[in-house]
Amino acid sequence: MIQVYNQPEQINWPALLARPNFSAHELLPRVQAIIEDVKLKGDEAVLRYTKEFDKVSLRSIQLDETIKAKAEAELSNTLKAAIQLAKGNIEKFHQVQLQKMERIETMPGVWCWRKSVGIETVGIYIPGGTAPLFSTVLMLGIPAKIAGCKNIILCTPPNNDKGEIHPAIIYAATLVGVTHIYTIGGVQAIAAMAYGTDTVPKVYKIFGPGNQYVTAAKQLVQQGGVAIDMPAGPSEVCVWAEDSAIPAFVAADLLSQAEHGADSQVLLVASNETVVANVQAELELQLSQLPRKELASKALENSKAIILNNTTDALLLINQYAPEHLIMSIENAEIVAEKVTNAGSVFIGNYSPESVGDYASGTNHTLPTNGYAHAYSGVSVDSFVKKITFQHLTERGLMNIGQAVIEMAAAESLDAHSNAVAVRINDIKSKM
Repeated sequence: MIQVYNQPEQINWPALLARPNFSAHELLPRVQAIIEDVKLKGDEAVLRYTKEFDKVSLRSIQLDETIKAKAEAELSNTLKAAIQLAKGNIEKFHQVQLQKMERIETMPGVWCWRKSVGIETVGIYIPGGTAPLFSTVLMLGIPAKIAGCKNIILCTPPNNDKGEIHPAIIYAATLVGVTHIYTIGGVQAIAAMAYGTDTVPKVYKIFGPGNQYVTAAKQLVQQGGVAIDMPAGPSEVCVWAEDSAIPAFVAADLLSQAEHGADSQVLLVASNETVVANVQAELELQLSQLPRKELASKALENSKAIILNNTTDALLLINQYAPEHLIMSIENAEIVAEKVTNAGSVFIGNYSPESVGDYASGTNHTLPTNGYAHAYSGVSVDSFVKKITFQHLTERGLMNIGQAVIEMAAAESLDAHSNAVAVRINDIKSKM
């Protein structure tokens, strides 16, 4: 079960909060070789690596239109209704993130404004692996569409020896307006989107989670000029629990994250030993009933419970940890939540499970992990746009601001900058 640390001294917190060890550097030579091969040989290399890694011999990596049409029929009406409900909530939350363009007159005759423009072509990677993450299709495809991205490219690995994709991924992709779907996984998918092939268009930014190979590939192609959503590591959750917490709920939340994989990390910050003991008991009970209990058990071995009976200390530790997900099962959670400064997404109170944010509440589940919440936000509509600034000066505006620019340019010894203003001012004065 979870290792317990009672009232650890602050000097020991960094060691306790360290994530499971993962270094992409060990993978980089192999990953780089695959990227270079795909960059050079395109579709031929992609098909070869698909056969090698996914054990599938494909004739084409582009999803057949007839398969798209059949996907909807293969899903139950209840699942389709659930996906549609989630889509509605995610759209509602993200739609308001669009910013209205405002023209600002910074001084008479000097007008400035900023316009958001959707990134024309974006790539979305959806892992296959042990779980078909069709929910991530919604989380990435919806804000991309709202942002105005014209081409939304989706890559996901074939899930069996027939080279098929889970119908829920296809259904969700069609629902949100994904324009192209390709049956490619792993490093070869990232490389194909980063550099383009005869079949796969080159994209300008790549989004989506993946294993350590995919993460390493994203880091490498970023160095080659392709933007990525954010650095990524294994999934994680921190639950802050006091006496008001319900142990069964806390255990369920910890396990819902632990079942992602053996490298996932769960952290329990508790106010006393009784809370920890009750949660541990519930963990044993619930774990025994999980189909993915082996994965979850390994994740729990890397996880910790830290007892801090002082709210100030607990908050300080959590902000230092900067969790991807933070669940606050404490008294006055909504008030205390205002003091959270480092977290990807916060779930307030006993009835706000992380699972709801993962699927359907409306917030985005693509979040910074591995401590990156100190500086990064989760994916939003902003992630899919670039913002261009504009300015327009009238003759009066240039006369008002010109002398200040001339003075500043001269002080930096940039005489041509100064002259670009001076020649215009002289022209204006000549017409007076």
